[in-house]
Amino acid sequence: MGHYYDENPDVQSDERVIHYHYHQHQLNLTTDAGVFSKAQVDFGSDTLVQTFLNEHPPGPSKAIADVGCGYGPIGLMIAKVSPHHQITMVDVNHRALSLAEKNKKANQIDNVIIKESDGLSQLKDCHFDYVLTNPPIRAGKEVVHRIFEEAYQQLNAQGELYVVIQKKQGMPSAKKKMEEIFNNVEIVNKNKGYYILKSRKG
Repeated sequence: MGHYYDENPDVQSDERVIHYHYHQHQLNLTTDAGVFSKAQVDFGSDTLVQTFLNEHPPGPSKAIADVGCGYGPIGLMIAKVSPHHQITMVDVNHRALSLAEKNKKANQIDNVIIKESDGLSQLKDCHFDYVLTNPPIRAGKEVVHRIFEEAYQQLNAQGELYVVIQKKQGMPSAKKKMEEIFNNVEIVNKNKGYYILKSRKG
């Protein structure tokens, strides 16, 4: 059985189109078996998008990374709402990456680059103002914590890491790890057991 955090999920394709709204903006997103949250945009991902866009309405151009992008709801919606930003979306799942490319084209979004990368490991020369992640919890704590460490290395000064995580899926240990790495962490939103954690690089 394939997992959404595998490179090549071993499950039969079953594509469908779902609709994702943020205020007046809409994305039509093709999803498939073998990718995370195929039936609808995950509540945590949506909470992350809403929180980030509330804190950062359209303004100066920023470099943003969406780590573990799946078929693209987080990065593509932020790119659509804020077309002046440059978004880099990464994942290890080949099926998710091809869907993200398809969704980028279908929604006529051109301020996004989609790359295969395990966390930020294939983007060592890139630096970002914001790193956003709905991390692959089922891949294990080690993988999730490595994403936080890589984010710290590749954030610009005063750059921010945003993480969405459920309390029951390891929020306390994620919060502790972010505090260790960044020397700061705050809960900027919580909704139905989902927490948005933010750390800023000094």
